[in-house]
Amino acid sequence: MSETVAANSGDMDRQIVQAVCGEDTLSSALVGMSDLSDEILLCILHHVPASDLLLNVSNVCHKLQTLCRDKTLLTHVSLSEEYLADDLLVQRLLKQLANQVQSLSLNGCYWLSGSTLDYVARCTAVTHLDITGCRLTSLRLSRLLSSLCFLTSLAFDVTAGFNSAQLSSEAVGTLSRLSELRQTLLTPSYGVVPCCAQLRKLMLQFDISDVTREGVGVCCQLMVGQSSVPHYQQLEEFTARLAPGEVNQTLLLLYLAVFSVHVPKRLRVFLVSIPGPNPAHWPAGPSLAQSLGQHGDLEALQLPRSWLDPLSLKRALEGNSPKHLSFSRCPALWPQVFQSLLEGGVRDATQLSSLNLSGINQVLYSECRSVEDHLVPGTISRLAVSCSNIKHLNLMHTHYHHEHSSELGGETHLCGSLAKFRQLRSLTLPACALSDGLNTHHTSVNNTSPSPFFLGLKKGPRLGFQNYKPGSDPSLSGDSTSGLAQLLASCSLLETLEIIGPGFVSALPRLEPCSRVNVEPRGMCAWARGVGDAHLASLEALPRLHRLTLAGLPGVLRGTGLIQLTRQCKDLKVLSLANMGSLKIMNYFPALLDTIKQCTQLQELRLEQPYLNANESFFEALSSCSHLQRLCLISRSGTFDPSATETFMERCLQVVMCHMFMGGTLVGCRTLQKALLDRFSNERAALSVVIYPLQHEDLPSVIRDIPLTLLDRITLFQSHVAQPPHLSPL
Repeated sequence: MSETVAANSGDMDRQIVQAVCGEDTLSSALVGMSDLSDEILLCILHHVPASDLLLNVSNVCHKLQTLCRDKTLLTHVSLSEEYLADDLLVQRLLKQLANQVQSLSLNGCYWLSGSTLDYVARCTAVTHLDITGCRLTSLRLSRLLSSLCFLTSLAFDVTAGFNSAQLSSEAVGTLSRLSELRQTLLTPSYGVVPCCAQLRKLMLQFDISDVTREGVGVCCQLMVGQSSVPHYQQLEEFTARLAPGEVNQTLLLLYLAVFSVHVPKRLRVFLVSIPGPNPAHWPAGPSLAQSLGQHGDLEALQLPRSWLDPLSLKRALEGNSPKHLSFSRCPALWPQVFQSLLEGGVRDATQLSSLNLSGINQVLYSECRSVEDHLVPGTISRLAVSCSNIKHLNLMHTHYHHEHSSELGGETHLCGSLAKFRQLRSLTLPACALSDGLNTHHTSVNNTSPSPFFLGLKKGPRLGFQNYKPGSDPSLSGDSTSGLAQLLASCSLLETLEIIGPGFVSALPRLEPCSRVNVEPRGMCAWARGVGDAHLASLEALPRLHRLTLAGLPGVLRGTGLIQLTRQCKDLKVLSLANMGSLKIMNYFPALLDTIKQCTQLQELRLEQPYLNANESFFEALSSCSHLQRLCLISRSGTFDPSATETFMERCLQVVMCHMFMGGTLVGCRTLQKALLDRFSNERAALSVVIYPLQHEDLPSVIRDIPLTLLDRITLFQSHVAQPPHLSPL
């Protein structure tokens, strides 16, 4: 590697010489990389991973050796997603970091052995340590904490067999000084929370299955005594994210028991995310929300739908200037949210940077929607004016039905209103929000009078089921994109875009039971069916686009829009596609191959389609993505070519995650999985290969074995836009 760096340095010197000598107006003196100032070189080296700095670049010359050890480069070191860093490399790196590093993240380094973590104890100056996803026992944690006496921030996993009684007195002393703690709970436990009396930030992720591998129910009874009940006297931020399951909700309520008696005076962030439509009831929710608003420093708020009522929300927001608000799946709060944000219910709405309104105006389909359940462009326009600095906006599971005729009051298309959010960096939209109106080629209207439930103040009758025809002319799929064009022209800074059809549910079983109850049947929204290739082609106007999710879009027939989109969006790094066009035949497969070939910077591809044929041509196209690291394919009736898969893995040297949940036999899947692991594991320490029949009864157990850091990635199309920031690195 050092030889490569030296060669690159020489090439750079020659390029600079050619550039200088090629201009008559410039000096002909030779200029090399070594002639650049230390400040410029440090700026360049700042983008080089720490492992390369210390183990490779520093060996090029004496000058670089000195600069690579500059404290500004080594104070904060992250090895997250450094998939090529094996145990030996990390051990060498930690030896050289010694007392220089102050913030060290091994988040998601699931492949490192437990003995490698022992080297972290040598970094005695560390104040912030993130070892989430690493192999850790109670005794190993005790040894680490005993050596890191300056530690103020810790993130780790609480796994089965964890016992806080095994922590030494020195370790407990270190915990008593922590101000930040993030625990990922994989087993019912308080973890180290009872030892942390000075916590200001507590971040929890609950990922406990309701049953063991043997099918035995998990018990959530904890030793609730004076020494084990968490106390949050100094707490300022509390966040929790739950995976599905009753055990997770029961354990959360135990963590929250103290809040029912006493709410910390300094608490300014309270974020709780529970999947599913029926979160466990917590009577103290409304009173806690009101307490949060009393001191005027509330920064972030998210509560489950049953924990908050409009009055308590109003009191929580009054006199505050929140930065993050999430009201996902809280339709009862819909009027109060906009009243507070638009009519002076908050002190300074311009401080708001992240707003999650996913499903806020949605009732269950069986309950029938009224006009109030549709987004109104005028209201969104006012919101854009009041909350002018919003960067992250989530409107998934909402509806907007635009008509060709002008609306009352001169209101424009919803996308025209969204265009006023000029600071947007990430956006999630329902597919129907992109439509310019119903296309007569895609609708069939019942002759009977519409039900009053489907009538609105400004909307025509809601249309019934449509017969989607895969072979129809693709040009009919959305004749106009003028509304979308307004949004794209004004929000060119968008880096993350998610467009989700109203009937989409991923087939992956982890969140599927919870997500299915939150969506209506596929095809019920005629406006969403009108979004097709022309709309996708329009997205080429987003040159900064890095992450794109498209799911549940039956109007995409041939996928030609994908080709045009990726031809212009050169920096696309994450692409997620699901249930595009017909579910019975994958009409856009040829366009998909051309699309993939153009995604030369792609690092992650997630693809879900019922009849995906991962054949030789598919993997041949995928081999063009030389930077690809993570691949996930989900196809209930899909097929794959084992030989082509192996050839692809041989060509794409950076792929460390190959997950394929397809059709086929269990024997065939296991044979390919074993072949890939046997051939590539030695050279790719972080390699994770899971190939399994999607409909096999043991799939949930197989998924449970996948490292959590990867499991969150393959849980397809669970929107991350405007989600609580509590899982970001410390």
